[in-house]
Amino acid sequence: MIALLIFLIIIVVIVTSLKRTAGTNERLSRMLNIVRNIAYVAIAVTILLSAIVQVGPGEVGVQILFGSVQNGTLHSGLNLINPLVSIEKMDVKTQAYTMSSARDEGQVKGDDAITSLSMDGLTIKLDLTVWYRLNDDDAPQVYRTIGTDYVEKIVRPAIRTAIRDASVLYSATDIYSSKREDFVHVVTKNLDDAFNGRGVVLERVLLRNVELPEKVRTAIDEKIAAEQQAQQMVYVLQKERQEAERKKVEAQGISDAQRIVSLTITPQYLQYNYIQTMKDLMNSKNSTFVIAPYDQKLIPLFNMGAGK
Repeated sequence: MIALLIFLIIIVVIVTSLKRTAGTNERLSRMLNIVRNIAYVAIAVTILLSAIVQVGPGEVGVQILFGSVQNGTLHSGLNLINPLVSIEKMDVKTQAYTMSSARDEGQVKGDDAITSLSMDGLTIKLDLTVWYRLNDDDAPQVYRTIGTDYVEKIVRPAIRTAIRDASVLYSATDIYSSKREDFVHVVTKNLDDAFNGRGVVLERVLLRNVELPEKVRTAIDEKIAAEQQAQQMVYVLQKERQEAERKKVEAQGISDAQRIVSLTITPQYLQYNYIQTMKDLMNSKNSTFVIAPYDQKLIPLFNMGAGK
């Protein structure tokens, strides 16, 4: 716009000079007047358009006047500005910076996972995503002191440093399992401190994956398998104890029943039951010959009847 405005002003100057030299040539003077009026209209339109700028949603406009960054930002929508000011639009939406070992997943192609040392001297690889955004009010200062490439200059180095500073405080297995949330909390605090005063606002740190050395993964798998076997053995022992208790209760019931029966059965009852049984045998159609043992207290019974 500024270049077009300067061009139109030059045309006006040239036309004015030609008009002076045209003298009494009315036709030429009339044509020059038309060109000059058109130039005036174009200058007015150019100034008007230059004074209005549209900033998109999720963006702020940084005003630059002759190379000097102005304080204050332009927000989303139409804004009236000095026509001589140029606008640099900067994104203030939430952004995600991913560092991953998976190809074509993060901002840097290839394996971009962070390799770090744990407290026990083991090398671990960490995949993570950081949610952040540019602070609206700090956009001019960021543009003035850092530039539009603040992600590469500030965000990426701060993430790598925060991760490595935090990993040396924990063992590899703690980061992998029990103290994962504590580790993320420390990383978040480190990043907050690194972004403070830089115009970048940290929203959240997402630890996506922790890759341990092969020998550590094998040891963890073996430990888990041993714990599962121990839990299985506890279950088996508990089941055996319950079965033993059941058998004990069953045996106690049988013993109690036998004791009760032994106290209630008398010789007279046995004799009576014996006689009834022998009577049933003698009256049976299938019995042809019955020999009963002789007891001096019992009367032997014989059935000599012929069977069918």
